Amino acid sequence: MNTIAGIIMILGALVALLAAAGLHKFASPYARFHAAGKASPVAFLITALGASLSLGLAGTGLLVVASVAMILTLPVGVHLMFRAVHRTTPPTLVVDDLVRAEWAARTGAGPNRGDT
Repeated sequence: MNTIAGIIMILGALVALLAAAGLHKFASPYARFHAAGKASPVAFLITALGASLSLGLAGTGLLVVASVAMILTLPVGVHLMFRAVHRTTPPTLVVDDLVRAEWAARTGAGPNRGDT
């Protein structure tokens, strides 16, 4: 059982290595957040699966709690960091749909209210 657990944990480490390569390779902060926000939790879940095979029932329970907490909080955290970068960096997008959506939310205008 420990050999299988070790192989699964090494696979999780390889996925984490791919996430780190994405952080290094991608040029825009948006692509970097995508790499960090998608690959690192998958790497943690794979590694936690391998660790749970060798830790037993009590350790598995703790890893399940940690996994659920991460799955629930990570998307919100990545979204908030993404929004902060979007508001503080110079524009790199040709069309910024967020500005239009924020304006519509402030003024009460919407797609069914006549703004095009």
